[in-house]
Amino acid sequence: MSVPAGQVDHRDIEHTLLAMGWTPCGAGDWAIALRSPDGTAAARISPFDPAGPYTAELYRQAGHTRRVPDLFVHRRLVGGGDLQVMEWLRPVVEDEAVAFHRAIAMRATEVADLVDVVRRVHERARRELPWCGPLDHNPANVMRAADGRLVVTDLFYADGPNLYATAAANPDLVVAKIPEAERRFMTEIPLATSGPWEPGAQEAMRVGLAAADVRKAAA
Repeated sequence: MSVPAGQVDHRDIEHTLLAMGWTPCGAGDWAIALRSPDGTAAARISPFDPAGPYTAELYRQAGHTRRVPDLFVHRRLVGGGDLQVMEWLRPVVEDEAVAFHRAIAMRATEVADLVDVVRRVHERARRELPWCGPLDHNPANVMRAADGRLVVTDLFYADGPNLYATAAANPDLVVAKIPEAERRFMTEIPLATSGPWEPGAQEAMRVGLAAADVRKAAA
């Protein structure tokens, strides 16, 4: 697919893909998803996703295992957003997903190569990513590709409840750890699963972070 050149944010990408005939097909806490006109690809668009680069790195490094989605495009967006375009995947029944997660946790023979990459990339994320969470064992993260293979998605994430609670109560700490250019749109994530946002919470957080940025600049 063709991605707009230059500095673009999550809104630009969404508008461009919608104009090209992509259609909405889902939303979670961190991102929305669009499906390509031919049905073979999905675009995951997040306004703010610190874990996005680590997920993309997992898909690249573990591609040979065929246990992760085929990643066609990964791009960081202005303001800390993230775009991933990958093959279209279908959900699986929960028991099958739980069994797959269990195989990863136990480093079963059939997923040993995948586990090696997961551990390596996750260890780097834990060193580098503020508020890095543990591996995400959500059954919805196991899906099926068109060729029938099971794949795992979105294993890495920033600990959203902790991060956003800190942003509300101690914005100076968030400002100290995450540059403004990488969190400009952190109040625009969908929260489609655990939300919605409380009335006024987004604006209050924006104001608090902006004031903390001023204090940091003055110091």
